Amino acid sequence: MKCAIVVFPGSNCERDCLYATRDVMGWNSRLAWHGEPLPVDCDLVIVPGGFSHGDYLRAGALAALSPIINDIRAHAERGGMLLGICNGFQVLSESGLLPGALVVNNDLRFHCEDSYLRCEHTDSPFTSACPPMLRIPIAHREGNFRASDAVIEELETEGRVLFRYADSTGSASPAANPNGSINNIAGIINRAGNVCGMMPHPERVCDPLLGGTDGKYLFESIAHALASTGGVG
Repeated sequence: MKCAIVVFPGSNCERDCLYATRDVMGWNSRLAWHGEPLPVDCDLVIVPGGFSHGDYLRAGALAALSPIINDIRAHAERGGMLLGICNGFQVLSESGLLPGALVVNNDLRFHCEDSYLRCEHTDSPFTSACPPMLRIPIAHREGNFRASDAVIEELETEGRVLFRYADSTGSASPAANPNGSINNIAGIINRAGNVCGMMPHPERVCDPLLGGTDGKYLFESIAHALASTGGVG
């Protein structure tokens, strides 16, 4: 299992992702600087959280113009798995690899707190090992998922919403929505099923010493998916 974690100026979660995938999962993981070619033998590419290029213009907008995005797009087009976390989700949206946009939270505040997520589907490569509810932290100011009515309907009818913000009972109520995302959307997938973007940080809860292991379910799902297909590397 080979994993590349893309690093932009301003990324700050790449080491967390490296620890979760290399030290916890035992994968062959490495960091990939945005100014260099993406390793071609990757099974999984992670675009981590942080503030790529200082989040100037819009969060993820400058990173989406990086040359490595062409390599990331090629990786996804040939069936490689791609995970964007927090700022990484913003980068994938800005680059057109996922629909919609992540805008400023409704209350204009940065939210750094645990969140409950309702796992909507367990038939995706990113959720097959996930239980119905997860507790995973968020840390963002621009996590408010917005899209046109047509795109929202498409995501919902095609089962491409993977995670919703909910309370501890699983109710996706307005009170459980930390940022104002339409339909409490916290994570989505592309139509092909190999590209996922999510605002919460699963890499931060993969070790009991860090307060929880719910994030590990997502990485275990990816491992199962790649094991069943033989990977792409």
